[in-house]
Amino acid sequence: MKNYLYLSLLLLSFTLSAQNSIHDVSKNRLPLPNDAVEISALYPLKNLVLLDQERKPFNENQWMLEPVTNPTSMTDQFSSLVLMKQLEELNQTTPFNIGHNATLERFIRVYLKDRRENLRHLLGKAAFYFPVFEQYLDKYDLPLEIKYLAVVESALNPSAISPSGAKGLWQFMYGTGLENNLYIDSFVDERYDYIKSTQAACSYLQKLYATFNDWDLALAAYNSGPGNVQKSIKRAGGKRNYWEIRSFLPRETQSYVPAFYATFYIFSFADYHGLEPQKPALFYSQTDTVHVSQTLSFETIQKHLNIDRALLQAMNPQYKKGVIPRIKNRPMILTMPLNLVPRFIDQEEVLYGISKTNQAKAPSHVIPVSLNNSYLVEEGDNLVRIADQQGISIAQLKKWNGLQTNYLIAGQRLVVKDHNSISTELIPDNSRAETGTIILDKKHSVYYTVEPGDTLFKISRKFENVTIEELRFWNNLEAVNFLKPGMVLKVQEDHPDREETAIKKS
Repeated sequence: MKNYLYLSLLLLSFTLSAQNSIHDVSKNRLPLPNDAVEISALYPLKNLVLLDQERKPFNENQWMLEPVTNPTSMTDQFSSLVLMKQLEELNQTTPFNIGHNATLERFIRVYLKDRRENLRHLLGKAAFYFPVFEQYLDKYDLPLEIKYLAVVESALNPSAISPSGAKGLWQFMYGTGLENNLYIDSFVDERYDYIKSTQAACSYLQKLYATFNDWDLALAAYNSGPGNVQKSIKRAGGKRNYWEIRSFLPRETQSYVPAFYATFYIFSFADYHGLEPQKPALFYSQTDTVHVSQTLSFETIQKHLNIDRALLQAMNPQYKKGVIPRIKNRPMILTMPLNLVPRFIDQEEVLYGISKTNQAKAPSHVIPVSLNNSYLVEEGDNLVRIADQQGISIAQLKKWNGLQTNYLIAGQRLVVKDHNSISTELIPDNSRAETGTIILDKKHSVYYTVEPGDTLFKISRKFENVTIEELRFWNNLEAVNFLKPGMVLKVQEDHPDREETAIKKS
């Protein structure tokens, strides 16, 4: 037991514990020179500073008061000319266009000056996560340098949450996660799964590059959405160079690509700048996964395999309540240290038997959340009021959502039906048209009938100046991405000078 507790403490020294696992990435932004664009949620201090059970996070501004870690390092000696040569050297080995400019140099110098110790921690965490990223980037035939994007997105914290609700290493929003085949319900959120979220990020970046045929623009679209990049290109007169359209992009995205290139440079020249990585206690090659075929709790695994609960949660943050549910046609994966896998396999049936008899909190069935079976909690709501409005019992409401208390948070989405049928409330009476048709109603709004294989991303590209965000807003699809053929979506408002008609898509 002592060995496994020691291992857990070591692991937690390079990845934030996911027990009480959600960490806000909104605070402690990296300050830049006055003439540089502010970074938003890039390299947040709370995620850069590694924590264990005995250390506490730095005060918001404490790092500003700390003495320079290595005052005689190359950080204070290298010139702009040296930097230009180093960037040119990188540029010869990558499909990215990493050229020198004043903005990029400012980012690099600020990072090296003010965040040296944090960069050492990140280099140590990268030793665990980068082999995972490289494996799937290679599988999807994507540049391996994209691994640095996760550093910018989450500071390699698999439990990170942004103020807007993006989660995990790759910071997927709820809808984008579903659109890229990540499973999310009350017990499981695969945005926190470092393997499955990496696969989803690869798939999404592949689509973005196919759209823009330019990696800088694909990265910008990953941050702000393809619609914002398309609008910026139009506002810039059709220019398709990131640095030429940068001023038209959202403020955070103006910092995003420079932050990526600064990270790329610093990780590539860490030795030159005297940045020695903090050695991780556990490497990816020292872990393995097992398939879990029955409902199983972390408590059961902890007791009978002598593994620390915090270690289990840190390696499997996708299981939000410490329970691995059984979900039909959805294999559940458990990650653990390699040396524990044989013991798990030997005791697997025993573990399942224990879990069945002792785990009262496990769900009898898990209901995926969708727009058509759920309710968005508002300020002042409570379980009694919601249950009464929906015509269900409080017991059902708590059971379907895995609620152990009566505490609710405004903005929380609750399952209020025990099925996931497609609602027709959003479909106009005249919209029972063939798939692929466009319908214009008397109010001059344009509707599109969903075809097999359609997604919000694909539909947004079929209509000029229509973004995924607008499709969500017009059709009340904040939490839905799976579209059923035959559904009718509003794709344009206030279409002038048109009569009500149905037009076959060409």
